[in-house]
Amino acid sequence: MWQKGDRKMKRAGRSVIVAMLAALILTGCTKEKKEQMPKEETDKIQVMASFFPMYDFAQKIGGDRAEVTNMVPAGTEPHDWEPSTKDIQKLEMADMFIYSGEEMEYWAEDVLTSVETNKLEVVEASKTVDKLKEEGVSDPHVWLDPMNAKLELEQIKEGFLKVDPENSEYYEKNYETCVDRLEELDRQFEEIISKCEKKEIVVYHEAFGYLCNAYGLLQVGITGISPEEEPSPKQMEEVIHFIQEKDVTTIFFEALSSSKTAEIIAEETGVKTEILNPLEGPGVGENQGDYFSIMENNLKVLKEALQ
Repeated sequence: MWQKGDRKMKRAGRSVIVAMLAALILTGCTKEKKEQMPKEETDKIQVMASFFPMYDFAQKIGGDRAEVTNMVPAGTEPHDWEPSTKDIQKLEMADMFIYSGEEMEYWAEDVLTSVETNKLEVVEASKTVDKLKEEGVSDPHVWLDPMNAKLELEQIKEGFLKVDPENSEYYEKNYETCVDRLEELDRQFEEIISKCEKKEIVVYHEAFGYLCNAYGLLQVGITGISPEEEPSPKQMEEVIHFIQEKDVTTIFFEALSSSKTAEIIAEETGVKTEILNPLEGPGVGENQGDYFSIMENNLKVLKEALQ
């Protein structure tokens, strides 16, 4: 279901534009500007996080010693977001940049090769994660497996240790607190999902491969890994047949994607729709909680759907 060619061409074109933007503003974003920043703005470690999971993880490790900015605005789908000139300027001024990986933040490599700074600590949080692949292309949604989230948090912790080694105990303690909660979350998922009668879920956007792989579930997507894709009539027919064959009761969609197609199929098959959150970001004006509260709610809706 994943149409790679058009998407790669679109991303390639956007990457060129992003790189050009970065190059154009470099002359205005120099070390001199950093030195002119008011002291009160540099008391905390300035962190730019590429999107919500990285923002949340950075806050958990950095605590009150970090000022973390989420680069992707609320209500924006992060798969195809790209930084503005203002975002690149802020990145030039930051102490640390945290992103998950090139599979999600396709623009990061071009921006980082264009931004000249000796100060910026770059953290690729997913670099130690074993990636799932579909047709040779990596699935970017690694954080939906709590044990992968643990690996990402470890990389983020290491970034803070490099930037602020004097406070290493503080960051280590915050990391260990997160690890304890992640291991408990993993235990809860394992215990509850293992007792569910059904093991198949239908999702609008195939974002849940890591979660499904971790707990023995099978996801069938209306679209592929990219939520931008529109399903063909044949794909919709296949999903309808799967729902009827497997007695699926729920179609999952997400707040940042249109629910129209999911609702059409739900009406056709007589099933309900429910939100399963891939943690890609909050809607406008939405206080969606943190990683743990969202994942706990995901477990709740999965349990109800798989009974």
